[in-house]
Amino acid sequence: MQPKLTIVSTACKIFIAHHYSARARDWECEDPIAQTNRLPLGIDQIWRSLQADKKGGVLALTSQRFQKLRTWTFRASVLGTSTIFTADEKNIQAILATQFNDFDIGPVRRGNFFPLLGNGIFTQDGHSWQHSRALMRPQFAREQVSDLDLEERHVRNMIQILSPETGCWTNPVDLQPLFFRLTLDTATEFLFGYSVNSQLNDVNDASASRLANVPVNEKAFAAAFDFGSATLATRLRFKDKYWMYNPAGFDAACKECHKFIDTFVSLAISKQSASKAAKSGSERYVFLEALAAETQDPIELRSQLLHILLAGRDTTASLLSWLFYSLARDPRRYAKLRQIVLDKFGTHENPTNITFETLKGCTYLRHCLNEALRLYPVVPLNTRQANKDTTLPRGGGKDGQGKIFVPKGMSVDYSVHVMHHRADIWGEDVEVFNPERWEGRKVGWEFLPFNGGPRICIGQQFALTEASYVTVRLLQTFDRMECLETDLVPRHKLSLTSSSRNGVKVRLHVL
Repeated sequence: MQPKLTIVSTACKIFIAHHYSARARDWECEDPIAQTNRLPLGIDQIWRSLQADKKGGVLALTSQRFQKLRTWTFRASVLGTSTIFTADEKNIQAILATQFNDFDIGPVRRGNFFPLLGNGIFTQDGHSWQHSRALMRPQFAREQVSDLDLEERHVRNMIQILSPETGCWTNPVDLQPLFFRLTLDTATEFLFGYSVNSQLNDVNDASASRLANVPVNEKAFAAAFDFGSATLATRLRFKDKYWMYNPAGFDAACKECHKFIDTFVSLAISKQSASKAAKSGSERYVFLEALAAETQDPIELRSQLLHILLAGRDTTASLLSWLFYSLARDPRRYAKLRQIVLDKFGTHENPTNITFETLKGCTYLRHCLNEALRLYPVVPLNTRQANKDTTLPRGGGKDGQGKIFVPKGMSVDYSVHVMHHRADIWGEDVEVFNPERWEGRKVGWEFLPFNGGPRICIGQQFALTEASYVTVRLLQTFDRMECLETDLVPRHKLSLTSSSRNGVKVRLHVL
């Protein structure tokens, strides 16, 4: 019986290969460069990736692979799964926009993410994704993201933690965990209607109100969410064999995250049951309340909240961390940006004219944010799966200019990080933090900090507004920032976003 199965399996593989080859010829496609493996099944590639991750060097390793092959698109095989890797802006545009209907998120990411996040907007395709996006859109309307009073409450808590005294330096501090706590506080208030106020653990303010009578452990959640997200990122490297990586503590981390979110779900369901009109005490749109009006399914509610909290907390905190990481190493540009902030927005004690519009119109501030997003995109790697036989416009043949065939079911991994570090696009100073490069520059698909096409990040204006406001208020407060990190190499801590593995260790000075 076994020999017969082997013969049938081999025959099927030959037939499929012949079919793909014939279709590729019919569509005038050429083969991309193939990465060779030293060990069977590409085990050496996984091993190198896992070892690089321990030193914060996965993104550097990814760049080296493209550079070694001298191409921006290649094919690789890991654990029997063939994948296209690309950092070509034309191919990325095709995947995300011009051939959007040919590619899905696919079942691999859905299966990988499910234990922690469930099924939500970042794993959905088709009508379910469209429905989730429609529910979220009102949350990120202009009148919502321009509520700077919400931001001010939580920024004030962060500044109080830093304990600034006139004419003095603060104690040495790692800004990165503070940014993550800040964005957890703002995101939970913005999206759930209640803030967990995680920063108040370190604020001696008896008048500061916490989430009354709600038993949440935000520290345990943050640690579990970070560990769980990092685990999902590692599992992505195993492709459809993601289940092979299941470290100790992952299941417990998932349960801790679910317990935290279920607290808010219970509140929303109780409120909905008490008032079928689904009206909150506030006039603003609250995503959780709107979602609870649509469904009372606690698992669906939990999944959607975890997905949107990932976007609301991690992306903005990562952006702020990398911006201050860069400014701490560049005192001249810190001073330049601070003077512009003071001229436009006044001092910490007497702030003036800080609005959604004026923040957006502060050109040099936007250039600094763009440069941080170019050097350190918060989602440096992403993937899609072909839902039909299709093509990509470039990467085939000896010159890399021919079309390439992508059979149904094949994944295409695209690296925004590598694309943002291409010297042929950005110049020889591509590795240098240089906000002035944005003066007069118009960009297309070569700059993708928030993805593109129909699935472009719906919360990008919220993230940019929050990052801008926090930056303005901190620069109004501190006239100098001194870098305390001795490692000159940027090292990345990869979860589902990218932050600094070494943190942002500084001390700050108040004039």
